[in-house]
Amino acid sequence: METDVKLTKLASCAGCGAKVGAGTLCQMLDGFKAHFDENLIVGYDKSDDASVYKVSEDTALIQTTDFFPPIVDDPFLFGQIAATNAISDVYAMGGEPKLALNIMCITDDMDKETVRQILKGGYDKAYEAGVIITGGHTISGAEPIYGLAVSGFVHPDKVLTNSNAKPGDVLILTKPLGVGILTTAAKADSSLVSAELLDRLYRQMATLNKAARDIMVKYPVNSCTDVTGFALMGHSFEMAQGSNVTIHIDSSSVPYHREALEMADMGMIPAGAYRNREYAQSGVTKKADIPLALEDIFYDPQTSGGLLISLPKKAAPAFLSELQQSVPDARQIGYVTEFVGNSILIEE
Repeated sequence: METDVKLTKLASCAGCGAKVGAGTLCQMLDGFKAHFDENLIVGYDKSDDASVYKVSEDTALIQTTDFFPPIVDDPFLFGQIAATNAISDVYAMGGEPKLALNIMCITDDMDKETVRQILKGGYDKAYEAGVIITGGHTISGAEPIYGLAVSGFVHPDKVLTNSNAKPGDVLILTKPLGVGILTTAAKADSSLVSAELLDRLYRQMATLNKAARDIMVKYPVNSCTDVTGFALMGHSFEMAQGSNVTIHIDSSSVPYHREALEMADMGMIPAGAYRNREYAQSGVTKKADIPLALEDIFYDPQTSGGLLISLPKKAAPAFLSELQQSVPDARQIGYVTEFVGNSILIEE
């Protein structure tokens, strides 16, 4: 949908690039008192994708929220991407999303049809995911924002976390990287990124992780997270720290949009990438001589990124074979060992 309002011009940051840095969040939350509850399966202590609370012997409630400023000018597409991104956290926990609430901030520059199209895009993806949007909350503010608070369900014994990767596991990533760099370049100069590439990026960001989740739960997966604002390095770092293991990244196997290399060389790096580097680089050691531009892609904040899945090596071939039938960009990108002094080793 074409509108007179250029949504990305109303926002200082785009998509998940607007996230506060993980290191800053850790400092802000340090020392907070929290009630102990034996039914709380996952809280915020492991920096996981969502909270999980045991309701009964066979049911646990997953709760999460995610919202951000526009990453595209098309309001319907913005709504689709924001909803897809928010729902992804439930998939990352191995759950099935069911209910959602809209979270929205509108500006004086946005007409009613633009707002309606954003909401319509969110409802479109929620419907595809089998999620019912039951209401929400809207305010006026300086920048447009949209997202969802999502609730889902999972069996208490089948919850997936970002802190249970095991030595001997291999790592699978389901979507290619480089979204933050390329959308930053497009925002700076529309001639830098082709319409064809932008369409590919938009389709990727608006693709639910439902297919990956539905296949994943049939296999003995140990750990999972979605790769979004904290980038491959930040989310891998959290997985490695939470699991007390070392994650080995095969730099030549990581899927990414090749055009992002040139844009990174030109300096089209989102601010979130520098925050991610500051947060994670102390736990990262390079054993491969890779270009700085590729490093930047590894620290690039992703909007509505893929799942990072850790599962036993013996199960990986069958899983990857089935996964690639529905998620063709999925790749095996590394493996897990006992902790060897570094959280992440980047290898060739």
